[in-house]
Amino acid sequence: MRKAIVVVDMQNDFIDGALGTREAQEMLPRMVEKLTAARAEGTALIFTMDTHGADYLETQEGKKLPVEHCIRATAGWEIAPALQPFVRAATVIEKPTFGATTLPAALADYDEIELVGLCTDICVISNALLVKAFYPEKPVSVDASCCAGVTPESHANALAAMRMCQVEVGERVTG
Repeated sequence: MRKAIVVVDMQNDFIDGALGTREAQEMLPRMVEKLTAARAEGTALIFTMDTHGADYLETQEGKKLPVEHCIRATAGWEIAPALQPFVRAATVIEKPTFGATTLPAALADYDEIELVGLCTDICVISNALLVKAFYPEKPVSVDASCCAGVTPESHANALAAMRMCQVEVGERVTG
């Protein structure tokens, strides 16, 4: 069985930058541990990157979330330094908004898909539901211990919503 882990938006702005949280910072060592084990097992890694232009505040998203973040080629846009060793051997998908519409095509050859990353209540849930809708018969899971939301409450709400949509939610699903 071929498995892929989708690492959603583990970028500096979501960890300790413009939209960073304590929960995201605390989760990062668990993510490193998980990806180390996944690489040893030969699990494929696919990273998504929230990617905006200098005109972000003029976009629909920017008008509803007026905090510049993940502007292409800035330090906040980059994937966390602790994860750089994993990025080198991974597929990277840039996305202009919550869901990566090209993600299902990148996952076509995998039998099992797991998602981890930031933010549980925005981009992780968007991508998990996108993948589950595209591949209803493939096992799709989320490792809650390697995710963090905007708030602990919205993180828990997103996990509950994903469970309702038949996405398996667990702690340390892999690793």
